[in-house]
Amino acid sequence: MKELLLKSTLTKKLKKKEILSICKLKNTQWKYGVKSQLKWFNEHIQDNDIHNLAYFKENLVGYSLLRKRNFLLKKKKYLYLYYDTLIVLKKYRKFKIGHKISNLNIKIIKKSKLHSMLICEKNLLPFHERYKWKKMIKKKSQILDHKYPENFLIMCFNQTATIKKSHIEYFIFS
Repeated sequence: MKELLLKSTLTKKLKKKEILSICKLKNTQWKYGVKSQLKWFNEHIQDNDIHNLAYFKENLVGYSLLRKRNFLLKKKKYLYLYYDTLIVLKKYRKFKIGHKISNLNIKIIKKSKLHSMLICEKNLLPFHERYKWKKMIKKKSQILDHKYPENFLIMCFNQTATIKKSHIEYFIFS
């Protein structure tokens, strides 16, 4: 797909038009209304969060978000990347844009040398495992400021030996 352009940018460098496009795209999956999507974006997205955008002929068709957040390990605070959102418009999924965006996310996570975490439905486990994401044991991880459905999983990437054997407390909205 020659016309596909992948772009990675920080929130503070996004134009209003791009934010609106992101919210419209997200609303195709989570139908809360564009106004509600914009409100959520403005309340929860921080200046240094990383937005990965996939354009086909200048139209936003895919998107992911890496949010820089904190986790606690033995009562000490560390930075991590929360992999929040991966969406591709249905009619473009056959072009493997989700895979291309996931590869970009992995590249960014590795370059940052940060631990990364995501929350996903169980049926998405095989997709993320292709990119070396590992399922975390629920007893070893906890999200302090966000509730998620019981049937969802926490997965991680770039896990150090210390993180693997420790209890981690994540913040998503910090």
